[in-house]
Amino acid sequence: MNKGVVAVLALVVGLLGGRILFGSAPAAEPAPAAPAAGFQAVTGEVGGQDLFGPYDVVQNWPKGVETLPGHEKWTSGAAQGIFAENPNRVYLLARGELPHFEDIPNTKLSNIGPSLQFPVGGIPWRSATQTALPGNGGSGGDPATGFEAWQGKGPNRRELGVDARWEHCLVVVDAQGNITEEWTQWDKIFKRPHSVYISPYDAEKHVWVVDDHMHAIYKFTNDGKTLVQTVGTPEMPGADATHFNRPTFMAWAGDGSFYVADGYNGNRVAKFDKDGKFLLDWGMAGERGKETRPNYMNNVHGVAVDVQTGRVFVNDRDNHRVQIFDAEGKYLSEWSIAQRPSSIHLIQIGDDRNIVAYDQGTQKMLKYDLEGHLLYSWGTVADLPGSLWGIHGISTDQEGNLYTAGVNSGRFNKFTPRANANPAYMIGKPVYSAWK
Repeated sequence: MNKGVVAVLALVVGLLGGRILFGSAPAAEPAPAAPAAGFQAVTGEVGGQDLFGPYDVVQNWPKGVETLPGHEKWTSGAAQGIFAENPNRVYLLARGELPHFEDIPNTKLSNIGPSLQFPVGGIPWRSATQTALPGNGGSGGDPATGFEAWQGKGPNRRELGVDARWEHCLVVVDAQGNITEEWTQWDKIFKRPHSVYISPYDAEKHVWVVDDHMHAIYKFTNDGKTLVQTVGTPEMPGADATHFNRPTFMAWAGDGSFYVADGYNGNRVAKFDKDGKFLLDWGMAGERGKETRPNYMNNVHGVAVDVQTGRVFVNDRDNHRVQIFDAEGKYLSEWSIAQRPSSIHLIQIGDDRNIVAYDQGTQKMLKYDLEGHLLYSWGTVADLPGSLWGIHGISTDQEGNLYTAGVNSGRFNKFTPRANANPAYMIGKPVYSAWK
């Protein structure tokens, strides 16, 4: 027999003998794979969905106007704006009140079409922005006929005091969501309050409210007792030093000057000094939905400032892009929101120098760098607390808590940072200078 064959046979016999004498050694288990970082807020989470991104939603926050005597059957209307002065003082801005319902019976809608019924399980059953006062809220809408548009005609004509009422447009809540201040004395001067702020460079912490149907911006003392300034001419549209045409949002530069997105109908940006004196403006109406030319805008629905460079970021909403200018209104660059049908509700820049945006078209909270690169997104539409349906205002506080106001859901939300969440995915804290 060949010596090589003999050697192989001997080796096999030896191995078999070893198995018989000592037993078979179990195969080594493979080492567990390390959790993949992936595109998730908490590394290694099992079974997660990042439903609220890097946050947890706070249940039963706020307590709402239904906790007030005489308002048990009512809730906030379209939630327009929100601002956290600190974790224990948060301003909620809404378009009046809507009737509060717990359960809606299934109703067949055969008069509209076959096999239709309402509500559809798992999704919100009422759009607060379509049912709250007043009407004519979209781009190009005329405030002068807003109430008539809301009221409608015929057998489905809405009735003030039954279908909606104009109360509690601005309230203040504490960390638990309890209403601590009712600014109802100012309901009479609001027509469609759109956003609320405190300048980070104002040591007295005045409260600013932008009202697009009044064509005005109001500045109140921090306690809400005194209206100290009105920028613009109430109920008189225009586009000059003393008039707006449905302004929407504001943003402050490092020297305390501020920019106004003007707005639904004005299609420009106006700049004022820290005392509210008009300095300059830029922008003009373009071809809605098709515009590519610099400085032409349609529905200027958001403005943000990078305080380090002074660059001004303008949300040209109806043209699906963000245009970027210097502090004097010189066009620098732009980037587009590629997905359709995008409809960016707002933009803002926090202390991390990234842009936060909310897309009404896809109902996503978006975080970009200043060049428009997507860093993270999250959000879903559902009939549950934390749902992002029509987020129209966002704010963060000194602890990193996030607050949202939804015009469609009529819901204010509070979110707290999740344990071990990636801080790069969180929305930046606000820039503070004159106050903490």
